[in-house]
Amino acid sequence: MDESFTVQISSNLVKKLLDDGETEKVKKKTRKPRQKNPQQPQAQQLPGDSDALGVGGPSSTAWPIQLPSHKPPNSNLEAMRSVLEESEKVVERLHKNEENMLQEVTERAKDLHDKEFELPNSKPIPCLDEKNACLNCYKEHINDPLKCAQLVRYFANCARTVRRQVGHGN
Repeated sequence: MDESFTVQISSNLVKKLLDDGETEKVKKKTRKPRQKNPQQPQAQQLPGDSDALGVGGPSSTAWPIQLPSHKPPNSNLEAMRSVLEESEKVVERLHKNEENMLQEVTERAKDLHDKEFELPNSKPIPCLDEKNACLNCYKEHINDPLKCAQLVRYFANCARTVRRQVGHGN
């Protein structure tokens, strides 16, 4: 479809076209619509003008005109496809960036939340080991709780000591 052709226009044809333009203003003729046929372009010749295509006598001056060749519709389609593919790549990169940013924001929010609700100077519960030992002993010796008496004394002594330390610390 990349066919190109040359049309030559004579000075006589230009004069006739100019004369037709002036008379057309006066008469206001209605023109017939042109028929478009992109596959077979044809040169139009006015009746009585044998010079129109450069076929005239020695007085005819012809100007070569190069008509642009039409791009096949596939080239436009290919251009649109390449733009579409590039757009899809950009969208994909944006999605990846969004996922990374979302993950980063989520991590930062979790860190801030943890720092906000972290107990300052968290102290271990005093006598926790002694308390757990007493409870385990009672579970093991349901029928004979007196076997846990020594563990109960250790727990009571620990609790007394902690109360004294807290009382003197005030």
